[in-house]
Amino acid sequence: MLATLIPLFDETEAVKAYSLFTQRKNSLLNPSMFSTATFDGAGSILGLELIDQIGLETIASDKEVFIEVSPVSVYVPINEQCKAPHDKIVLLMDPRITPDESTVARLHELKNMGYKLAMRKLAVIDFEKYRPILLLLDYVLLNHAKIDIEKAKIYFGRLFPNIKLCAVNVNSQKDFDKLKAKGGYELYEGQFFRAPVKKSEREVAPLKVNYIELINVVNAPDFDLTKAADVIGRDTGLVVSLLKIANRLSVNSEVTSIRHAVAMLGQKELKRWINTAVTKELCADKPNEIMRYTLIRARFAEELAGLFDMAGLADELFLMGLFSFLDVMLDKPMKEALKMVKVSKEIEKALTGKGGELAPVLDFIHHYEAADWQEVSRLLILQEIDDKSVYEAYQSSMEWYHDLFA
Repeated sequence: MLATLIPLFDETEAVKAYSLFTQRKNSLLNPSMFSTATFDGAGSILGLELIDQIGLETIASDKEVFIEVSPVSVYVPINEQCKAPHDKIVLLMDPRITPDESTVARLHELKNMGYKLAMRKLAVIDFEKYRPILLLLDYVLLNHAKIDIEKAKIYFGRLFPNIKLCAVNVNSQKDFDKLKAKGGYELYEGQFFRAPVKKSEREVAPLKVNYIELINVVNAPDFDLTKAADVIGRDTGLVVSLLKIANRLSVNSEVTSIRHAVAMLGQKELKRWINTAVTKELCADKPNEIMRYTLIRARFAEELAGLFDMAGLADELFLMGLFSFLDVMLDKPMKEALKMVKVSKEIEKALTGKGGELAPVLDFIHHYEAADWQEVSRLLILQEIDDKSVYEAYQSSMEWYHDLFA
């Protein structure tokens, strides 16, 4: 099974929900799925399987989760599979689910059980045809480029006032700002929150410069623990966090000195802690999702190292993932942002689109995060990797991120 999460934002760029997209098998190794995709996982709902395995809290905290259902799976005994609170589950349909009498009756049953309903990919010309289903929906996901939102506000406001409109394919900050100004949408899905920075917007804040210096200290070969301790000492938040970690490791005595704490962690653990803690601080003035994406991507890249025959490059892959949003964090084009940090040539080449030995992993992650399952399947065949191993790597990354802030 393959699975990935895609966030849905409100107008403040706060994440309000996640769409959980899944695929049971490698479609290119199972060509029959192209004609029977509707029945993939007919006896179960894959998204609910993942929630059952690692818990709703690990996946989405207290947020709603949109989970795909097919014309077949919508009829399975969902209550037997769903252990999460029903009001946190939004069953996401597409027009393969038709507004026939039996389907509408089933959707009424699911609403009465406490589940929420949503539909995507519904064309404007089909709105009237799908009226029986639209009357039951909590959300409808619309391609903003194909919708006149002024007309949509009037149409849905009069006929379906309980539906929340969600704009999808919002892939630039400019589009997001325009849609927000016009109003009508409650949620937004797309790449706008992490679109690459094309030009320098402003000077890097002094505090961020301090964090960059700390990253450079610990990522230098055989770095000096004393120098790292001195840089950490400039930031109260990092000091408190470091002492808490060190005191948990100390058995016989309390750690009160920064240098003592640094020595206790040692180079390897200190480097890992600083890279994750500093990333959190660099993302402090950005949407929270940037930090989540960054850290999960870093861990996912590290987990994929062995699968891509790069076990010896696991640390570099972690850093590549960690710095993959450096342009967004620093409000500078990636090429300029990388001049501020000391990274290997291979990391620099991967992040600036110049290829290199690490690039295949980053390319794979981009397709995986976008739920581009056909391309993911193709790449898995080329690399001779089974999808179960990739799924386990992604699941492990989500659990690691959850535990990091638990």
